[in-house]
Amino acid sequence: MTATLPHIRASAGRTLPGDRFRAAARRHGPVLAMFGTLKLAGFCSFMYLLSSTGDYRTRHPRFGGGAHAWDVLATWDGWWYQQIALHGYDPKLVPVPGATGLITLEGNSAAFFPLYPALVRLASAVTGLGSYGAGLLVSILASFAAALGIYAVAERFGGRRAGLAAAGLWAVWPGSGVEWAVYSDSLYVALAAWACYAVLTRRWLTAGVVTFAAGLNRPTAAALIAALGVAALLSLRDREDGALRPLLALGMAPLGLFGYLLWVGNRMGDLGGYFKLQSGAWAHSFDYGEQTWDVLTSVPVGKFDYLFAYPFADVISVCVILLACALLPLLVRLRPPPVLVVYTVLTLVLVLGSQQIVANISRYLLPCFPLFLPLAVGMRRLSLPVQCTLLGIAALASGSYAGYALFELGVP
Repeated sequence: MTATLPHIRASAGRTLPGDRFRAAARRHGPVLAMFGTLKLAGFCSFMYLLSSTGDYRTRHPRFGGGAHAWDVLATWDGWWYQQIALHGYDPKLVPVPGATGLITLEGNSAAFFPLYPALVRLASAVTGLGSYGAGLLVSILASFAAALGIYAVAERFGGRRAGLAAAGLWAVWPGSGVEWAVYSDSLYVALAAWACYAVLTRRWLTAGVVTFAAGLNRPTAAALIAALGVAALLSLRDREDGALRPLLALGMAPLGLFGYLLWVGNRMGDLGGYFKLQSGAWAHSFDYGEQTWDVLTSVPVGKFDYLFAYPFADVISVCVILLACALLPLLVRLRPPPVLVVYTVLTLVLVLGSQQIVANISRYLLPCFPLFLPLAVGMRRLSLPVQCTLLGIAALASGSYAGYALFELGVP
């Protein structure tokens, strides 16, 4: 008996792998279970609406159609991501013969950033799934990672109940129909949430690496890069974490975004080639909010004569814009760290200041997860059954406002 005492004493202060797993399961299991349940409810509602109308059967397989309802999840941008995963890039600026309007260039896959299709290709090679199945797998896993990241950020402000509410809001937010589709949105939000959390917890090298990866996934990562830069400069000013780690994070963060833009420009023979492609092939350009203002002043009076009008989806996007503008001062009132405020404000500026298909704004603002914080902090006062009931109703409704409205009544 006495011979075993040293072993007992040695192991008493050591955390075993099984203990760490059980602790992680207790901490994160409820978040994953709630998020998964809400997403599954919304997904089933979306599939039911698609099947009940059957309109997808009459649409082109690239543009919201297919042989089965679930084929819709790989259309629009999903088609482009699959092409990149299968065939790679061939960046070009190809004029449309005789074109004089907004669209003067042929669409090219170089408009879509490389991280998500690279992961799709890797998942396909590892699992044997085709590009469609691998794309869904990457998006679904990334959506759970995003839910955990949003939970981790919100928990720091309002405790566990607020964290659960924020993860639930991510599942039902307008535009969330792309979270379980062959789209890069879930991956970007996961990277952005964990990058912000790394800054909040002063893990500077982690923040730099994750922000670098985010820059390889979406051009709006410019907002995340700037937010990390502000946080790093403030840390240097206050001498909180020394100089080396914040400076390394500051140096790494923009390399993914700028590296891809320079690579595309070099291949096209025009350093501004990416932006010319976005403008000439998709009519996406920064117009200082001119089109957004046009829509905001047209939709409330029932006019839909602006560029790229999709009435039902546009009404949802206008509501999302107004909601975001209402939540922003409430977020500032919570006095969150600058990284969250700068990231949110710049994301809003980049999205609302651009000419684009307004119906897409509901998903373009999905990365503004810090706006969930005021609602999540308020929802923590509700009992858990009431909170789950409200989110459950929203999940069922999201099949329409967050899924069907995007893929079938607009252009996601």
